Amino acid sequence: MMDIILLTSRTLKYYLRNPVETIPGIAISVFFLLVYNAGLSDVSKLPGFTGSYLAFILPVSIISAAINGAGLAGQSLVRDIQTGYYTKLLLSPAKRLAIIWGAMLAGAIVLIIEAILILGLALAMGLTSKTGLAGYGVIILLTFIWGMAFSGFSVFVALKTRSANATQASTFVFFPLIFLSATFVPKAFITSHWLKVAATYNPTTYAFDAMRSVLMVGWQTKPLLLGFGILLAFATVTGVLSLVQANRSTRLG
Repeated sequence: MMDIILLTSRTLKYYLRNPVETIPGIAISVFFLLVYNAGLSDVSKLPGFTGSYLAFILPVSIISAAINGAGLAGQSLVRDIQTGYYTKLLLSPAKRLAIIWGAMLAGAIVLIIEAILILGLALAMGLTSKTGLAGYGVIILLTFIWGMAFSGFSVFVALKTRSANATQASTFVFFPLIFLSATFVPKAFITSHWLKVAATYNPTTYAFDAMRSVLMVGWQTKPLLLGFGILLAFATVTGVLSLVQANRSTRLG
C-alpha cells in the first residue's frame, strides 16, 4: 500500500505542476454539458421521458472526461519509460502491481476532480437528484471505477508500445463507445436496430443507466447492480492486462 501511495502521489504532483494537461478533458466535458443541454433539452418533453434533460446528459459529460484521464495515466508511464525511471522501478523492491496502480489511480483521481467540477457546474445550472447527496456520491464512485478501467487500458498500451503517440491515440478508441449508446435519448427511443444492439452490448450504456437512475428516478437495484458489476469487470480486465504486460516487460528488460 505504501508503494501505491508513493507512486500515485508522485504522479499527482506532476499534474499539479502541469495543470494545463487536464484542461482538454474538462473543456470537452463542459462542451457536452452546455451545448447538448441547450440544443436537445426539448427531448425531455417527449411522452415517456422522466426527469430533466440536464440530469440525462450529465453522465455523458462525465464519462467523456475519462478519455483524458486515461490518457494521462498512460502518458505518465511513457514519460517514465523514456527517462529511464521505469527501469529503476523494475529494479526496485516495489511490487509490479504498485507500479501499475500508481499510474491508474492517479488518472482516476484526476478524473474524479474533473467530475466534481462538472457536477458543480451542473448544480449551478439547476441539476437536482432524486436520491439527494448520496446519489452524487454514487456518481463519483462509478466515475472512479470507470476511470480505473480506462486508465488500465491506457497503461497496457503504454507498456506494450512504449510510444507516447500510440498511447495518446489509443484512448480515442473509446470515443465510439460514448456515441454507440443511449447517449442523447433513452434506449427505448432508439429506432435503429443495429444501434440498439450496439447499445445493449456497450458497457458505457450501463454506466449511463446507473448514473441516470440515481439522478432521475431514485434508488433502483437493477441498474446499479448492472452498472457496478460491468464496470468492475471492465476495470479488472484492463488491470490484469496491464499487470501481465508489466511482468512481461520485466522478463524482456
